[in-house]
Amino acid sequence: MQRRRFLMFALALSLAPGMATGAGAVERKAFDQASFQAAQQRGARILVDISATWCPTCKAQEPIIDSLAEQPSNSDLVILSVDFDSQKPTVREFGARSQSTLIAFRGKTETARSVGDTDPASIAALVRSTLTK
Repeated sequence: MQRRRFLMFALALSLAPGMATGAGAVERKAFDQASFQAAQQRGARILVDISATWCPTCKAQEPIIDSLAEQPSNSDLVILSVDFDSQKPTVREFGARSQSTLIAFRGKTETARSVGDTDPASIAALVRSTLTK
């Protein structure tokens, strides 16, 4: 009986990829210049998410970005979150005029940018833009 429970548990874990170890799921990180530059140097796919906690558009973007991050094809995506209110110098550096700005990079090259977009298909296209150099 105990062996059977163990096998059922192991089967459940194998059917939920990334659940036990977090493998394949991209983690959002707070933006810092060193992480951004390191990702650029290695030619990484990067999504910079400039958002504010009070912003309803940003809140609508969050589950869309999270869903894209869970897709195996995006397992190498680096998501860096910039707080619109507390990281003003960084916001200015990116030339962002408002919160809910998403900027995609492949290494040092900006591949796409959007502001205020909550359409899952167009945000997915923005992320896909990082696939080409």
